[in-house]
Amino acid sequence: MSLHVFLYGARVSSTLDSPPVPTVDASARTAPRRRTRFLALPEARWALLATASFLLALPLHFADAPGWTYGPLYAIAYLAGGWEPALEGLRALRGKTLDVDLLMIVAALGAAAIGQVLDGALLIVIFATSGALEALATARTADSVRGLLDLAPATATRVTADGEESVPVSRLFVGDELLIRPGERIGADGRVLDGTSEADQATITGEPLPVLKTPGDEVFAGTLNGTGALRVRVERDPADSVIARIVTLVEEASRTKAPTQLFIEKIEQRYAVGVVAATLTVFAVPLAFGADLTGALLRAMTFMIVASPCAVVLATMPPLLSAIATAGRHGVLVKSALAMERLGEIDTAALDKTGTLTEGAPEVTAVRPATGSGLDEDALLALAAAAEHPSEHPLARAIVAAARARDLRLAPARDFAAKPGHGVTATVDGRFVTVGRPDSGLDTGSDTDTGTGTDMDMDMDTDGEGGTVVRVERDGALVGTLVLADRPRADAAETAAGLTALTGTSPVLLTGDNPRAAAQVATATGITDVRASLLPEDKVTAVRELQRAGRKVLFVGDGVNDAPALAAAHAGVAMGRAGSDLALETADAVVVRDELAAIPAVVRLSRAARSLVVQNLLVAGTFITVLVLWDLLGHLPLPLGVAGHEGSTVLVGLNGLRLLRESAWRRPDGGRPRAL
Repeated sequence: MSLHVFLYGARVSSTLDSPPVPTVDASARTAPRRRTRFLALPEARWALLATASFLLALPLHFADAPGWTYGPLYAIAYLAGGWEPALEGLRALRGKTLDVDLLMIVAALGAAAIGQVLDGALLIVIFATSGALEALATARTADSVRGLLDLAPATATRVTADGEESVPVSRLFVGDELLIRPGERIGADGRVLDGTSEADQATITGEPLPVLKTPGDEVFAGTLNGTGALRVRVERDPADSVIARIVTLVEEASRTKAPTQLFIEKIEQRYAVGVVAATLTVFAVPLAFGADLTGALLRAMTFMIVASPCAVVLATMPPLLSAIATAGRHGVLVKSALAMERLGEIDTAALDKTGTLTEGAPEVTAVRPATGSGLDEDALLALAAAAEHPSEHPLARAIVAAARARDLRLAPARDFAAKPGHGVTATVDGRFVTVGRPDSGLDTGSDTDTGTGTDMDMDMDTDGEGGTVVRVERDGALVGTLVLADRPRADAAETAAGLTALTGTSPVLLTGDNPRAAAQVATATGITDVRASLLPEDKVTAVRELQRAGRKVLFVGDGVNDAPALAAAHAGVAMGRAGSDLALETADAVVVRDELAAIPAVVRLSRAARSLVVQNLLVAGTFITVLVLWDLLGHLPLPLGVAGHEGSTVLVGLNGLRLLRESAWRRPDGGRPRAL
């Protein structure tokens, strides 16, 4: 089976058996690798049989032994190496298409028909060996993706009201509580409820050292627990885990075709028919002018072999699929070969603000006790957090999180009440506490964007910080203020610089937030083109204006309001951790771990894949041109023509797999983002 048939028609299995839970040892730090053995492939076994038969027949043939001693061996070589491509070719012919594999078989049989049994057998052996090597390269590509599933254990320990039970990972549900013992692999993506340990995430995130895990921390399926026991709440269905999504998206990608590949397929049939017509001409014309039958037939068969477009067909998909697999290992799920090709074409980047360039959630940036209040920063923050504790508002959660980060004790709150658009009130330690906006309490109805709506409005600051000012009162008297802001991501400036270097133009900031908040984020990230206060349709208009000006726009966003722009852009990338379902479905690619620096890295990877496609087409075209001219203008021996044709096919296929190497993933600064 040829490599292009496998890549277009096959699927990567997502139901592989998982290995047993490993013990804690040095070998557990490396991912289980399932590498297909050469002889495990049927193509390899048939090729080996054909080669062995040919090598046994060859000395007998040269020693002028009786034909009955080596004839059966040649027959075995023909059958072992030729039956599968012949069958596939006939099936294609029945569907009114001409398969290049059938051309090879016809040439081999033609050689045997005129007494050139050795040349025909050599063609079959080289053809079968080439197919086996292509199948191995394809299998190794699949191994690199499928091996991710081996990281997840087959079973997990689920905590129930009656105790504990061991269940298959496939039977876990969101909300289940798992017990992860020391040395076990974590069975599902989730969050730590109780316990402290270190998780070895090297196989998933690429971090060289174990990462401390405490209550509230996120853990991933397939990572290895250290010496402590953890209780973990499942937050993702195992079928939707980070690992499973990589495999699923690569499966989908293997069934898509890039524009370059679609163009090649459009001309492949016409080209094959043209090769057949040209072959008949190469045979008939010399014969009509008195050439001998054997010589004319050999020249025609050699022409048909070297002119076949096998290498051209293989030029496109291996590089793109290799790039998809490598991006998936590093946390960027590219949904199709078409999407991967489009990412490399972009020349302008447009970025959302909240949840994309920023964390998408408010954080307490300043705690300011009022003069004469008798409170220090910790006491003021604890008072506000106690009153806000029952609230589900994003600002309330941020205040409570800040208090917990300082290990502050929160007194119980009684008589809690929340008034939308104004704030909250509660009785704390017998004192009446109000937390709200400076004028009338906190505006709890302000827009927030946590991946589900519009951008967060931070334009409530009274001192130029660009944050939301929250007033804290006790028994009607002001005791202090808190400032909350949505901070830029740590890698936002690096990402903007990387995209600028790749596209030659500074990214455009498209946000629904107010101009002052947008300008502050733009200043922090080095972006100069800022467009604020945009509705979702305004973002689409901005993207389309850029594209009407001849730009190919990459849009990066996370919220429902970003989905139209993601769909309108030449390529769309969604932030995966807090991204809305609509944004994730609309985007061409998803950054699973919200690492912005992975975006310029995947653009660079896509461009590398496109460069390999061009290289492959040049190699394939050069081989075909040289071999065809050699055959038409001189005398190209059939074995040499076969070797040149099949060699170019294997060379192109292997060249396309270069992007599977770890060194293919590089950030613009020369470093590597954490692997997924």
